Amino acid sequence: MLVLKVIFWASLAALAWTHLLYPLFIAVVARLRPRPARADEGFRPRVALVIAAYNEDDVIERKLENALALDYPRELLRILVASDASSDRTDELVRAYADRGVELVRAPRGGKVNAQNFTVRTLADVDVVAFSDANCEWEPDALGHLVAPLADPKVAYVCGRLKLRSPEGTNQEGAYWRYEIWLRARESLVHSVTGGNGSIYAVKRERYEEVDPRFGHDLSFPYLMVKRGFRAVYAPKAVALEKMTTDLSDEFRRKVRMFGHCWLLVLHGRMFGPLALGPLYWVEMVSHRFLRYASGILHLALLATSLILAFTAGGAYAVVLGLHVVFGLCVLASIALKGKVRIFALAEYYLLITLATLLALGDVVRGVPAVWERAEGTR
Repeated sequence: MLVLKVIFWASLAALAWTHLLYPLFIAVVARLRPRPARADEGFRPRVALVIAAYNEDDVIERKLENALALDYPRELLRILVASDASSDRTDELVRAYADRGVELVRAPRGGKVNAQNFTVRTLADVDVVAFSDANCEWEPDALGHLVAPLADPKVAYVCGRLKLRSPEGTNQEGAYWRYEIWLRARESLVHSVTGGNGSIYAVKRERYEEVDPRFGHDLSFPYLMVKRGFRAVYAPKAVALEKMTTDLSDEFRRKVRMFGHCWLLVLHGRMFGPLALGPLYWVEMVSHRFLRYASGILHLALLATSLILAFTAGGAYAVVLGLHVVFGLCVLASIALKGKVRIFALAEYYLLITLATLLALGDVVRGVPAVWERAEGTR
């Protein structure tokens, strides 16, 4: 019985910390001890914009027009498409832009990061490498805002702000993402962000590191920059726009794939060394990344122990079991109402995303391929 109580309280404490107390902690520290990067909006380094693409013939022309319209000195900007051995008309369409300065780099099929690594090896004449996906569009001034913090010699990585277009549907990703960027802004003020996004980010060319293609840049680059003694910060004025899928099932499949790569990095990426990261950033990483990905395991442990202890010890254990029941009823209500009531839809979204962390861990055990697939609803 003692073991069950220890598991119960440890699981409850970990969930309360990662979802409730850590955001409050980081917000307080950001208010009391802010360390903003010394951004210079007039800073204009030589930039290579690398657009990762795999079978993007339905969106690649729009993306290239968007890239060519960026308000950035054209003589300081190279635009390259890193094609992961696309088998549709993507490469053909990109080649049609060669007379406008767009370059195609065709990599052997090996996943997004493999294509990015392959392309960056060809870049010896730039100061900064910026990255984007083919299915998003940057605001005209986004690149200037993105590189501004890199004027600070202590900053090696910058991620911009992804704004999700929120059409009608059952997916509540927009609400989750607004919370994430709020948290990211405060982590950046305190020290460094713990994660980026693939739609808009940049790294100094000399700080670029080739990582295992299974890991991805979103999680590996921020902590690697910190391990090397630099900062990874957030630039909220650097905005990219992306369509959000309306379908929760499509979002669920995407999250399973994403968390699979996250688990690989957590288990094999050596990303939680306190001596290398420093105490404050280590707290950020454990709180925002490890415990967040472990939420599925923690919830299972909490549910199982509360189910047993509620009938033997009552008290707090019965209360927690009751909260599980209420949460389950909210999810059932969301399914019955087809996600039309927001509070119920958020409960369903949280359940499926938490479940995705568990399924992704199972995928890691079986092996996750380095290739990536398109999320059709975001096109």
